[in-house]
Amino acid sequence: MFLRSLLKRQCAATLLLPVWVSATMGLPSALMAQTTSTSTATPIQHVVVIFQENVSFDHYFATYPVAANNTPGEPVFRAAPNTPPVNGLNGPLLTNNPNSVQPFRLSRAQALTCDQDHNYGDEQKAMNGGLMNKFVEAVGVGSASCDVGGHGTGIVMGYYDGNTVTALWNYAQNFAMSDNSFGTTFGPSTPGVINLIAGNTHGATLTAGSASGNVSAGSVIGDPRPDPSLDDCTLAPPRAYITMSGKNVGDLLNAKGITWGFFQGGFKPTSTKADGTAVCGAHHSGLAVGDDATTTSGDYIPHHQGFMYYKQTANPHHLPPASVAKIGQTDQANHQYDMSDFTAALAAGVMPAVSYLKAPAYQDGHAAYSTPLDEQIFVVNTINAIMQSPFWSSTAIFIAYDDSDGWYDHVMGPIVSPSATPDDQLVGAGNCGTGTGQAYQGRCGYGPRLPLMLISPYAKVNFVDHTLADQSSILKFIEDNWNLGRVGDNSTDAMAGSLLGMFNFQSTALAVILDPNSGLAATTPPPSTTPSSPTTAVANPKNAVTTNAQFQLDATASTSSDGKALTFTWTQPASSPAATITGANTSTPLVQFTSGPGIYTFTLTVTDSSGKTATDTTTVNYQARPHG
Repeated sequence: MFLRSLLKRQCAATLLLPVWVSATMGLPSALMAQTTSTSTATPIQHVVVIFQENVSFDHYFATYPVAANNTPGEPVFRAAPNTPPVNGLNGPLLTNNPNSVQPFRLSRAQALTCDQDHNYGDEQKAMNGGLMNKFVEAVGVGSASCDVGGHGTGIVMGYYDGNTVTALWNYAQNFAMSDNSFGTTFGPSTPGVINLIAGNTHGATLTAGSASGNVSAGSVIGDPRPDPSLDDCTLAPPRAYITMSGKNVGDLLNAKGITWGFFQGGFKPTSTKADGTAVCGAHHSGLAVGDDATTTSGDYIPHHQGFMYYKQTANPHHLPPASVAKIGQTDQANHQYDMSDFTAALAAGVMPAVSYLKAPAYQDGHAAYSTPLDEQIFVVNTINAIMQSPFWSSTAIFIAYDDSDGWYDHVMGPIVSPSATPDDQLVGAGNCGTGTGQAYQGRCGYGPRLPLMLISPYAKVNFVDHTLADQSSILKFIEDNWNLGRVGDNSTDAMAGSLLGMFNFQSTALAVILDPNSGLAATTPPPSTTPSSPTTAVANPKNAVTTNAQFQLDATASTSSDGKALTFTWTQPASSPAATITGANTSTPLVQFTSGPGIYTFTLTVTDSSGKTATDTTTVNYQARPHG
């Protein structure tokens, strides 16, 4: 509908090709095959989901957009004028917090911390029925091996600012973010990734080990590993294993023939046993003191790969794609790849329509074995590569997280999926709402508030969206953009909030190339082949004649000198007959000729991000419809 209505309006007024069509012209044939094979509901032809680990919203954005800027050697962050605030920590929440330890800033030198408790029931206990005052007691973790500054379990109240998570704050300045997005359910990584790709943690079958802390009423609530029949590189027994039944988004994409893939660091085998079993032995150490081998299996962490829990989307032996050209298509890899395959596809011009990216363990941001600084290197290098590729003009990159790690956040989301299993603890034992009438138990949510960012040419610039959303909102966007339908079986995609409020399909945000180490701007965007143009206002159509009492004006041909979003204002001079203008601050307002037939004049004023303005006028001759 979006494409049809915009094409109709442009053909009538300016005869210009839409941005998402003209941007593909002149690309190599391989790119064209990827870009135009299916129609989309928006200009977005490619979605990339960078799915990171274990961060609450306040842990990274508590004081956004104000950074301390008081520690020598740290990158300095200063927000642009008129940066919108977020629902963060300020006033009494910083100085008279109801928790037993007050929130405090962690410096860049304190990037490596203990992993906090993020179990399904304990996260509920921390919220204490909405009082949000039991984080230290319920989920705080401190030990001699990972204590930072002697805070002990009080470390759970720590947060970083723009002097440490500098790149994310700079992306927020130039693109869009949400301060009202939540984990679909409580619990750790496995429920998070399952909610991202399916919106339904029910359907878990325990194949080995104990259900305690792993599966509740048929829903996965912990981090059991994929069954060995589905993943050669799952962790060795004894431990809990599960399989998942039901559909995930991979099934929907396959049914439509849309290219996709999940790309994870360390997925590629380092060797193969005599029986053909893959060995995933890749291991890297990051900037953190110590080595992640002590807490993980290396770069590849099996329970972070959600598709490997489902038989129909698993790649048990970690087989590679038949060729780079086949990445995203159905072959022996079954859409499950190593991160190096994404890099190869991007370079070859065959990036899939939908790509889920999972960093190798040392760069995924998870406390104890990764840091925000390691994470920044992965995120920035990945986004820089996409921005410098031909795909940037049609891509939406979402940065999202699988769970909160237990880190303090002061906002409790609505409980849209109550549950009353013995594992629920929100308002006492066995109670996360009554659970009455719920199709499935053990899915209590929404869980903790998590960061969510949109990086795209079509993102609103320096914008904070307050629309209620959750992890399955990304699933819903993908479903709607490619007309996939819903997962079904009580998936939360059916009730997930929309992410469209973060987009502006009438304008283009500029690429911002950052330095992966500092998070600061490294260079200006790659130079354009055409000279920059001044900010111009273009009020269309010109000298129109109509017999309709309602008429649509069009300012979409207006341009800004810096490529960022414009603001629009439509007015009338005193000499013109008066009309009613609905949407006077949009690019396409609707006017009603309330003064009867006559020649109406409309003035358009556009303002760019630097405050420069430009004006244009147009007239419409409204004639009475003839009788007879």
